Amino acid sequence: MTGVPASAAGGPGAPGTRGAAGASSASGKGTSGTSGTGATGTQGSKTPGSKTPRGAKLSAAAVNQASLWNVANLLTMLRLVLVPGFVALMLADGGYDPVWRAWAWAAFAVAMITDVFDGHLARTYNLVTDFGKIADPIADKAIMGAALICLSSLGDLPWWVTGVILGRELGITLLRFVVIRYGVIPASRGGKIKTLTQGVAVGMYVLALTGPLATLRFWVMAVAVALTVVTGLDYVRQAIVLRRQGLAERKAAAEEAEA
Repeated sequence: MTGVPASAAGGPGAPGTRGAAGASSASGKGTSGTSGTGATGTQGSKTPGSKTPRGAKLSAAAVNQASLWNVANLLTMLRLVLVPGFVALMLADGGYDPVWRAWAWAAFAVAMITDVFDGHLARTYNLVTDFGKIADPIADKAIMGAALICLSSLGDLPWWVTGVILGRELGITLLRFVVIRYGVIPASRGGKIKTLTQGVAVGMYVLALTGPLATLRFWVMAVAVALTVVTGLDYVRQAIVLRRQGLAERKAAAEEAEA
């Protein structure tokens, strides 16, 4: 979709351009370079000091806007908006009201579910944008961090658990940036299982559970913490291997260039 009418590309009412523009539009390539040939001859080429047609500017803005406001980015924005809402629900009425905690759990569940779908939609339908690359991991860590900090501040979860999980997430994020010059560390199956287990465990703690369910959530959180540590160490191992391979390839390339 170009979004630029033929009259804007070849000049208003220019004879000889309409046919060329129509032919190019029929083939799906109605650009200003093809519609500018004809009787006028020079209007399709951009000369120094010439101004871009207003229609072309509006078209480019519309395309950029569509690329930003896609469904994947909207789900990411929804997660970012849910973070302060979740905190308000979690801490409402002192933070121990079962009803408010249930509403907080609903907000947390929506955030975790949209986390699964936005990345899948972006990759499947080619909706990956620079905004999504930056905002998606921020939204993921914001909702999980908010939940952990709220639970620890209310005394429901030990602070060391919050420190281990958040420290691991932030540390791995920084590690990815450090070794990105050598390559990308792919997401492992263990990391995905860790994320799922963390979401279930934190969700169970957000709810005001008692009895056997309260005991069960303790063990689910213990598994989540163990997976957090194990997968974190695995990411460190992958980063070291990736860095060594990158350095070896650079050294080999330098030796080959010298030879």
